Amino acid sequence: MISYEPLWETMRQKGISTYALINRYGIPASTVHTLKHNNNITMYTLEKLCNALNCTADSVVRFENDDTKPSPGSDDLANAPHSP
Repeated sequence: MISYEPLWETMRQKGISTYALINRYGIPASTVHTLKHNNNITMYTLEKLCNALNCTADSVVRFENDDTKPSPGSDDLANAPHSP
């Protein structure tokens, strides 16, 4: 499961509002809506957020285990051949 809690904490620490993300840094309001609902974003958007906040990806997004359902393809990864 994706969590953008690190983003909101980073924004609080840096004093940047969602209004500033939209109007100063050019993040579309629809993207802010996506973030608020913990939905997927593109790597391009992640890069824009990192540049705007002068931070790394781990200050924007966190991946959490969702114990209620298996990850898609998790069995495939466990059985995949490994490179030497």
